[in-house]
Amino acid sequence: MDNEQPHQELVKCVLVGDTAVGKTRLICARACNKHVSLSQLLSTHVPTVWAIDQYRIYKDVLERSWEVVDGVNVSLRLWDTFGDHEKDRRFAYGRSDVVLLCFSIANPVSLRNCRAMWYPEIRRFCPQTPVILVGCKNDLRYMYRDETYLSYFGDRSPFVRAARKSDLVMPDEARAVAKDLGVAYYESSVFTYFGVNEVFENAIRAALIARRQQRFWITNLKRVQRPLLQAPFRPPKPPPPEVTVITGTQSKDMLAMLNGQRYTDLVLVVGAVRFPVHRFVLSAGSSAFHRLLMMELTDMGARSSSESSMVSSTYGDNSTADFNEDTECLLRCDPQSRAAAPPLRMWEQLKRRSSYQALPTHEPKKPPSDLFRELHHPVFQSIRVIQVGDSGISSSSSRAHTQTIVTLSKLITPQAMQQCLKFIYSGKIDRDYLDIQTASIGLLLEIRQAADLLELPQLSVLLSNIQTNQNFMNDETIQHYSTCVRKNLEKLCVNGGLFGDLTFELDDGHVKAHRAILVARCDVMRAMLNGDFREAHANVIVFPGVTEYTFHKLLCYLYTDEIPPISADKCLNLLELANRLCVPRLLNLVECRVIEDLTRMSQNESSDAVEHCLKLLEPVKLHNAHQLAEWCMSYLCVNYNIICRVSPKSLKALHPDNQDYLREHRWPPVWYLKDFDYYQRYMNELSRELKDSKKSPSDDDGCLCFSGCKSRRTADSSTVGQQQQIEPLTSQPATARGAEVAAGGLYPSQANSVQQIDDAAEADLNL
Repeated sequence: MDNEQPHQELVKCVLVGDTAVGKTRLICARACNKHVSLSQLLSTHVPTVWAIDQYRIYKDVLERSWEVVDGVNVSLRLWDTFGDHEKDRRFAYGRSDVVLLCFSIANPVSLRNCRAMWYPEIRRFCPQTPVILVGCKNDLRYMYRDETYLSYFGDRSPFVRAARKSDLVMPDEARAVAKDLGVAYYESSVFTYFGVNEVFENAIRAALIARRQQRFWITNLKRVQRPLLQAPFRPPKPPPPEVTVITGTQSKDMLAMLNGQRYTDLVLVVGAVRFPVHRFVLSAGSSAFHRLLMMELTDMGARSSSESSMVSSTYGDNSTADFNEDTECLLRCDPQSRAAAPPLRMWEQLKRRSSYQALPTHEPKKPPSDLFRELHHPVFQSIRVIQVGDSGISSSSSRAHTQTIVTLSKLITPQAMQQCLKFIYSGKIDRDYLDIQTASIGLLLEIRQAADLLELPQLSVLLSNIQTNQNFMNDETIQHYSTCVRKNLEKLCVNGGLFGDLTFELDDGHVKAHRAILVARCDVMRAMLNGDFREAHANVIVFPGVTEYTFHKLLCYLYTDEIPPISADKCLNLLELANRLCVPRLLNLVECRVIEDLTRMSQNESSDAVEHCLKLLEPVKLHNAHQLAEWCMSYLCVNYNIICRVSPKSLKALHPDNQDYLREHRWPPVWYLKDFDYYQRYMNELSRELKDSKKSPSDDDGCLCFSGCKSRRTADSSTVGQQQQIEPLTSQPATARGAEVAAGGLYPSQANSVQQIDDAAEADLNL
């Protein structure tokens, strides 16, 4: 009855192999549960041996040595050895239960030494001990192309180099060597921890099965399984490449546009200081300026000083805040209501309200060149429209345009107006005013008053945060203002063409734009509009080869520094235009939008994303969209099997270099597909054998001890008979086959069915 009690087994496992193949790392990973980083793995190798005394010194190492395998309590004792071929290792081989023959997957020489040197040495000292071939550093099969891995070899000695593809040992090559030696084959990686526990569990099984033949009366060893075939290691799916976008310079460009004073069409007169600005920017940034500039300027007529004085006496003095019907629209009327019901002519109102009969009651034949109007408003005193020449080009060919002059009241100082304009253009103010300790309180109050009068709520909040020492909230305030201004610029200028001074004639329509923003945001446009080209003096520019849809996206970027969503099938024209105009940030933004669209397509079960990537792969390279091309190439590599099944003609239509790259970097790789196909065929064959064994009747009768011996003798005889049947088909040496038979048929991977699996895998695997 004592034999029925749980039994404890001690298994001695010896690891041998060349130097630097990973024996000590594998032992530490199992015995000490030690995980190592990539930098530790790639550090300079120092030959070491893991001491067996650690089982006696460290309690945790001893506790981790205990393991239950197939219901048997086992204490695994690992023995490390030197990789030097001249060392004497007979002490380590003594009384060993299993030997792990290790080699590096990134070193084919170490695999050749396993056959030529190490296996004969093992059989000389351990003729009956089970042997398992272990391929270490399994992770290098896919990491040899990793940028992080390659970066560690940049500054190291030239004698130390990274692993190459030509150095790698593929699973079928290692399995062929294992078959010649008559041993099982496993792979492991201490970096990913793949196969570490599996290798030692199957090593314990091999040792227990060999021990079972010597202790056939111990019943708990009968439940031990044969070493299991290892499932293939599938390398992780490569992540898609990251797309970087150049930092935007809209704030800087808008501030340069304010300071450069090019193509200005509005002058703000504040005291004795004149500020040349742009109407479309002020309309987008301030509601007060938007209502002022959207007035019906054609209702104003040219007047003399006497007429102005008479009008002032009729409507009231502008120094008092006594609003009348004509100026009250600046505070509460919108452009739509004024467009629907335009006010009466100034001269008709004067004739109706005044008895002065000397004023002319008829409208002149030619429109006046100087339009003027008094405004009864707390901020805006008067507005005037005049005709001037363009200061942006040479005087010999000056282009006449209208300019608006707005005079502001004394409620706003020049210093406060300067900061308000800087905030409207760039969303920022001078750094001197961002710190309450360095800023003048009186000047801050002036700027805040001006912000309230000009309806700049974000600037008021920013100044309030400065006064209350809450500067951490200013970033959110500036971001909110920038978002609002961008929406207004897109709505008023891009879509509405407000105050546009330039028209582009495209293939399918006309689009208005502003010279100032084009010159400030695009170098090619600056060269075209500022030089001696014909476009510099024209109001209408012909832009062939560009559609309205494409040009609209370009203007969205120039005005807002962002672009709306773009579909993958309409991006090529925009990429071509961005490359032609030398706008790299727009190129990056288009790449991001297209990748977002392709990612959304890939979430569906259809193959639309694959089709679009095949169409975009080569054209986008012509337009310098290299990040999009890299993303498409990575996506096609991951979905290479789908391409072969869905679009083989499109794949063959690619450039040969692209085809070679896709075959080289396909995922899963070819070696994994071969290994997985081998594993599936083996599992199918094993399940078929199990079904056949269940159908056959059992011959075990009588005493339990003799039945065990009888079943074992039957199994041994059947194994020997099977080995004799497959002898013409296998290339194993006689000693290897004898050792396998002596071990009781430990390695089912050497069966005749597996040999047929190898032949069928090469014939049926579609690569």
